[in-house]
Amino acid sequence: MPSALILAAGRGERLRPLTDTVPKPLLRAGGRPLIEWQVEKLVRAGFGDLVVNHSHLGAMIEEALGDGERFGARIRYSPEPTALETAGGIARALPLLGKAPFVVVSGDIHTDFDYAALHARAQSIAADPQGTVAHWVLVDNPSWHARGDDMGIEKGRVVRGGPRLTYGGIGVYHPALFEGMAPGTRLGLFPWAYRFADEGRVSGERYAGAWDNVGTGEQLATLERRLAK
Repeated sequence: MPSALILAAGRGERLRPLTDTVPKPLLRAGGRPLIEWQVEKLVRAGFGDLVVNHSHLGAMIEEALGDGERFGARIRYSPEPTALETAGGIARALPLLGKAPFVVVSGDIHTDFDYAALHARAQSIAADPQGTVAHWVLVDNPSWHARGDDMGIEKGRVVRGGPRLTYGGIGVYHPALFEGMAPGTRLGLFPWAYRFADEGRVSGERYAGAWDNVGTGEQLATLERRLAK
């Protein structure tokens, strides 16, 4: 069964002063911390082996989630003395994620996306990593990111240079992508990972359901209003 990594190492600068004393993934929406929504959705989808990376106030995240037993999961942690961004954080967590393709989700999104659908994606990557090395879930461009990212979907593949969508903070990756990265490397996922899309090795899907990214106080309030309904 694939492992899943929840990314929780971001500082949350745009959410200050809230994040001066609380790490962003522990900010509450709908009466509970953002990261708890992610943990429970992943566990319900059959991902019980979870890894959480953290940096800023990371001990608070470990205290809040513990070993995962109360969620029906096993949770292990990949602490980063200095936040390594997405690609660097994934590389640091590899010893905990194993040799099979794994799921990566952002700890500061809230979505109704069915994570169970990613099992088949992980199996497809494992069967032919030369053909497909990653799978990305893209969403329609939100108002705060109206131009989207340099990626869209054509015939089930992520392509660049055409109509743009936004990376939804949900993906499946083969560990070989990150194995050559030196420990402690600080590197974002993009534009570094675009080269795999340019090689035609990234499958993709467009998700049009409920999806919120919490990067500002306004976005947190928007999610709170949606959940209140």
